[in-house]
Amino acid sequence: MTHTDHIQKTKKLTQQVLQYAKGENKSSIIQLINTFIPFIALWVGAYFLMDVSYFLSLPLIVVAAGFLIRIFIIFHDCCHGSFFKNKQVNNILGTITGVLTLFPYLQWKRDHSIHHATSSNLDKRGTGDIWVMTISEYQEASKREKLMYRLYRNPIVMFGLGPIYLFLIKNRFNRKEAPRKERMNTYVINLCIVLLATGTCLLVGWQAFLLIQVPIFFISGMLGIWLFYVQHTFEDTYFEEDENWDYVKAAVEGSSYYKLPPLLQWLTGNIGYHHVHHLSPRIPNYKLAEAHNQTEQLKNIPTITLRTSLTSLKFRLWDTEAKQFVGYNVLKQVSQNTVNRSLT
Repeated sequence: MTHTDHIQKTKKLTQQVLQYAKGENKSSIIQLINTFIPFIALWVGAYFLMDVSYFLSLPLIVVAAGFLIRIFIIFHDCCHGSFFKNKQVNNILGTITGVLTLFPYLQWKRDHSIHHATSSNLDKRGTGDIWVMTISEYQEASKREKLMYRLYRNPIVMFGLGPIYLFLIKNRFNRKEAPRKERMNTYVINLCIVLLATGTCLLVGWQAFLLIQVPIFFISGMLGIWLFYVQHTFEDTYFEEDENWDYVKAAVEGSSYYKLPPLLQWLTGNIGYHHVHHLSPRIPNYKLAEAHNQTEQLKNIPTITLRTSLTSLKFRLWDTEAKQFVGYNVLKQVSQNTVNRSLT
């Protein structure tokens, strides 16, 4: 395919999905109703079942964690200005859902916008993305950097300690260069979190609050990090240096189509259609499936499932020559090849 053909093809693709990049107030309101009411009902139900047995509350807590992920997707859409047509309404709802999900709205909005603009670009990593090292970068890294990287990519640390660090530490502080409006938004969200937690503790007791809310946040946080991880860490993904980087390729090839069972797809706000979302971030979550199904060029892209996505856990480093993820075991082969070349 010539460069001109590629430009025409990508232009046609972006134009096709652009028609779905319009929020619908009716659909948004329906989603608010079928998300917030079940979440509150599950929380209250878990509280009353504790009088019988905490074990009876656990299934409701797990499902409530799923609905909290759905609330985060609404927060995420507000960050892109795609949930409602009105910018101010998106900002207000984004701040409210930021309180419920423990995410600073304006700060995360900025970081996530950078993520979209630089996703899969090897020369612009570091903001709003998963830490990825190339083979050569890892080989040249210090022992301390290698240790930190291995700890970061360890599933127990990433999915176990990750939610704790994200919710309690990273999300609670502003970046150094943050403007006043962004700082104030973080302070307001932090204050509202304290007030909401304090009020709930006074209403139901601090023990009940912790027994319900902590597992909800931990489960939703763990699953949320997994979704973000697997959406860019899969076998046929795409990474390129800045001079060869292409936005459309990064969206379609560097973001996964995570085909989930219908219920999980609904709970996760269709975020499995991540390739469509990166192609056009202004498409609200309730239109992602339609955009995928109605766009011919998107029907035959690589697909991952719950089973095949588990293989991403073994991916550690990016091989710039083979253009694929590899495990640490490949380092031995690379070292041996280097020795062989030096001998010859």
